[in-house]
Amino acid sequence: MNMTGQVPNRIANILINALKGGVVPRVGLEYITVGRTQEISALLHDIEMIEEGGASFRFIVGKYGSGKSFLLQTIRNYATAKGFAVVDADLSPERRFAGTKGQGLATYKELIQNLSTKSKPDGGALPLILEKWISGIQASVKASSNAEGDEFDALVERQIYGVAGSLEGMVNGFEFAKAVVAYWKAYRQDDPAMKSNVLKWFRGEYPSRKEAKDELGINFIVTDETWYDFLKLFAAFLTGAGYKGLLVIIDELVNIFKISNSITRANNYEKILTIYNDVLQGKASHIGFLMGGTPQCIEDKYKGVFSYEALRSRLDEGHFATADTKDLSAPIIRLQMLSQEEMYILIEKLLDIHGQLYRYTPALTQEDLVYFLTVEYNRVGAETHITPREIIRDFIELINILHQNPQKSVAGILGGNSFQMAKGGLPDEEIRSEFQEFEV
Repeated sequence: MNMTGQVPNRIANILINALKGGVVPRVGLEYITVGRTQEISALLHDIEMIEEGGASFRFIVGKYGSGKSFLLQTIRNYATAKGFAVVDADLSPERRFAGTKGQGLATYKELIQNLSTKSKPDGGALPLILEKWISGIQASVKASSNAEGDEFDALVERQIYGVAGSLEGMVNGFEFAKAVVAYWKAYRQDDPAMKSNVLKWFRGEYPSRKEAKDELGINFIVTDETWYDFLKLFAAFLTGAGYKGLLVIIDELVNIFKISNSITRANNYEKILTIYNDVLQGKASHIGFLMGGTPQCIEDKYKGVFSYEALRSRLDEGHFATADTKDLSAPIIRLQMLSQEEMYILIEKLLDIHGQLYRYTPALTQEDLVYFLTVEYNRVGAETHITPREIIRDFIELINILHQNPQKSVAGILGGNSFQMAKGGLPDEEIRSEFQEFEV
């Protein structure tokens, strides 16, 4: 058996429990990544382009449980490790690209709340980024000057104004720059209340311009209409602060598909079109967008992304791409199910990790693993509807039972009534919305 490298117990526990629960673990994905070589390679090339000052836009399309969210999380972890800042959010009825009741702003708030870096991988990195940036400028001034006291502060402030000034040519850049300077002043004066107010402004939490002007002297707030411009400003600022760029990950596009009002759906698709055009026309820099959705929410000509003609005409495939011959430079990356050979490698890895976690030597043979997969793939409807998520959940349940009941055998469990396989076979459109968080 090919042993997986030693996995820290904390990571092993997260992996096993998350996958058994049907959710994507936030850490440790490198221990269980299988397949997707071409897709990952294409996305890593995008990241290189972003680092060099470009921008990217991709839809990651796959059925529920196909590995879509897993791939997004893998790229997220890679980007933070490489020195990028990453923001991510799942869309919901309350979080959209556009809306009349603050749904666009709600998405922005979620993204900034989840702002992650290498040193702060679980989100909430904004205060750390600002503090690190100021400390970096202070260190730079100290290295190049013997100035002290007010003279030192003046030199630091000059550099900060220089960075802030570079933002002023962008849409809403002047206000963003004022907020950056306000944070520096609060930092210098050790004013926690003012720092908190500036962070509140960056997070889009001021309810009115008047309140922002009274507390910060900034006559502007993030709104449903301006939140995308602010992401571009963050990308520019983060690059100036030493990060490689900003990666924006938005999953669960199905929640736009589910909007019943056609005008509201169109407004959301128009916002996606704006972002897409910006990226391809070179109007955005150091920023990448990854958006996850099901085939139906992309391709449905009545309610999906393709119902918006301007997007369909830009995104629809040409005449030459097939399921076997994919164009991985196209804006849509379609995920095929993992092959049976890839699934074998994956469950072998999971078995090793399970053994490490519970401190036992797995007794399952190659024949046992093959038998398990044979049973799974021979299930009625498996050919079209079985997903990696279902197989993984079944397998972890199987090895849990075997570990807890060593007198039992694989054949005995799979051949009896005590082991009920994960339910599969439902078309995407029939999956209840409350279960959407269970995505692998």
